[in-house]
Amino acid sequence: MGTNNPAFLVTIPHSGEKIPDQAPWLKSLPEEILMCDVDRYVDRLYEPSLKKLNIPFVKTEWHRYAVDLNRVPEDVDVTTVQGSQNAAGVHNRGFHWQVTTYNHTLMKEPIDLATHTKLRQLIYEPFHQSIKKIYDDFKAQGYKKTFHLDAHSMPSVGTKMHRDPGQRRADVVVSDGSGRCASENYVDLVLTSYLRAGLKAAYNWPYLGGRVTEQYGNPALGREVLQVELNRDLYMDETSKKLKDLAADEVAQKINKALARILQNLSRL
Repeated sequence: MGTNNPAFLVTIPHSGEKIPDQAPWLKSLPEEILMCDVDRYVDRLYEPSLKKLNIPFVKTEWHRYAVDLNRVPEDVDVTTVQGSQNAAGVHNRGFHWQVTTYNHTLMKEPIDLATHTKLRQLIYEPFHQSIKKIYDDFKAQGYKKTFHLDAHSMPSVGTKMHRDPGQRRADVVVSDGSGRCASENYVDLVLTSYLRAGLKAAYNWPYLGGRVTEQYGNPALGREVLQVELNRDLYMDETSKKLKDLAADEVAQKINKALARILQNLSRL
């Protein structure tokens, strides 16, 4: 953590691909289904810049279908956890994923509460403890404000399960929970930084943010959080899930420019 840097961190909750032993239903799935909703390569695109700029970050090795770190443990329904009071479909893409955004079935039957608890303890709790430690460290250093980016990727075209089916998306979508999770100044800085780096940016469409922005974002308490979704078509083949090496290098350079500009201007907010 750089002593001269503002209090700024990045989280990457969906790039992990490791399947825990407690989620055997995922182990026999073909890659084209298993990788439908993983933010593959997002860590690879961001991490060099995060290290170069000395920005603290938290990422996971675990697959989001086993535990989605942008949800909370209560985001389950009867299709995912036995005994849930939530009706089928309420959280079938919640804490544990029962179907993909392309409607492939992942879980044929719900897991028991004990397995849910083990997965929460293995994956969810360490990730969020790491985030809270960074927040606590910033506070101990005397920072009054903490700025946080939650980095994701998105399909280039909305699916039937999204708010924008069939619509082509921007290069980057910045979301603040409909204004609840960040100030206008922080939103403007992040949007402008990605735009000036050469990426077309949209605001709160089709994404509004997730549980990370909701859990940590509270401008009144000096905590500002934005979710940033990166269009996968910019750097990967969305069918084969393979990286477009030259394109990915260009995207990584643009991300570096955006992060550097954000870092340079946060002290003015």
